[in-house]
Amino acid sequence: MANKKPNIDEILAEAESKQIQELKKDNLKLLKQLDKAKNRKEDMVDAVYQAVDSNLKLWDKPKIPKPTQVKRSKSEEIAIAVLSDIQLAKVTPDYNSEIAEERVVEYAHKVVELTNLQRQAHPITKCAVFAAGDIIEGELIFPGQSHLIDSSLYKQVTIDGPRIMTKFFDILLANFDEVDVHWVIGNHGHLGGRNRKDYHPDTNADRMLGNIMAMVYRDEKRIQWTIPDSTGDNHWFDIANLGEDCKFLIWHGDNIRGFSGFPWYGFGKKLQGWKTLAANGMMPDFDYAIAGHFHTPTTMYLNDIRLWVNGSTESYNTYALEQLASMGKPCQWLLFCKPKHGITAEYLVKLGNV
Repeated sequence: MANKKPNIDEILAEAESKQIQELKKDNLKLLKQLDKAKNRKEDMVDAVYQAVDSNLKLWDKPKIPKPTQVKRSKSEEIAIAVLSDIQLAKVTPDYNSEIAEERVVEYAHKVVELTNLQRQAHPITKCAVFAAGDIIEGELIFPGQSHLIDSSLYKQVTIDGPRIMTKFFDILLANFDEVDVHWVIGNHGHLGGRNRKDYHPDTNADRMLGNIMAMVYRDEKRIQWTIPDSTGDNHWFDIANLGEDCKFLIWHGDNIRGFSGFPWYGFGKKLQGWKTLAANGMMPDFDYAIAGHFHTPTTMYLNDIRLWVNGSTESYNTYALEQLASMGKPCQWLLFCKPKHGITAEYLVKLGNV
C-alpha cells in the first residue's frame, strides 16, 4: 500500500507549530535576559543605598536645635491705614451707604487684627491714617449724579459721614495710644463742577467732612488732625513726616493723566517732577507717595520713590472698568514703617465677600 502524502493543511499546521515553538523559546530567552537586567539594576540600586548607609555612619551630622522664641524687638513701628474712595452714598447694583459703612468698620477691625500680628515682633502704639480723598460721593460733579446716590450731599457731610467715620476712629483709639490723621481732598467733593478751577477748596465736601471730624474729636488729645490749608497752591496735598525715612506725599490723584489703561507714565512723570522740585527746595521732600482715585490697588517703584495707589470699598466701578480696563475688588492698603528704616510690611486688606 502506497504511503499517504500529507496535504497542504497538515504541512502548514506543522510549520506553524514549529514557528510557535521557536517564538516561545525566543520569548523565554528574552524574559531571562530581562530578569538578569532587572537584577543588575536592583543590584546597582542596592549598592547605592549600601554606599550611602556606610557613609552616613561615618558622617557626624549635627543635631537640629529646637526652635527658640523670637525676642520682641524694642524698635517701634507705626501702623499706616490708607483710607480713600469710600464714595459714601454711591449706589450700584451691589453697593450703597449701608454696605459702605459695613466695609469701613470691617477695615478698622482688620487694621487692629493685623497690627496685633505685627505687635508680636514690634511695639506699635501709633496709627497714622492717610485719608486720601473721595470719602463721600458728592452730588454735583456730573449730570444726573443725584439719581445715583442714596443720600443728599448735606446728609453725606453732616450726618452719615460723621457717624461712619466716628465708628472708624473710635475703633482705632480703643487700640492705639495715638492716632495721627492726615486728610486731603478728593474730586468728588467738588461743588462747582469737575474742574479744580471751578470751586474754592474751602467748599470741597471732603474738606468739610474732615473739619467736622476734627470738631467731633476736639476734646480727645490722643488724636491729631492735619488738613492742608485751603489757601495757596498746596491745598491738594500733604506731607506726613513720620520719621527720618518715613515721609509720605499724600494726594488724591485726580490730577494724573494717562491713556490706554492705568496711568503708569503719568504717575512717574509727576513724581519725578515733584522730587526735582523738592531737591531744589520748592516743595517738601518725601520718601514715599500715596494716592487714590483710580479704584485699582497698585504699587510701583520709580527709582528711589515707592508709590501706593489705594483701592476702594465699593464693589463695582464703571470708571475703572471703562477707562482703565481694570477694577480691583473692595480693598484698602495697610502699611507699617519704622521711623528710621522706612516701610517694614504692607498688607492689601480685602473687604466684603466679593
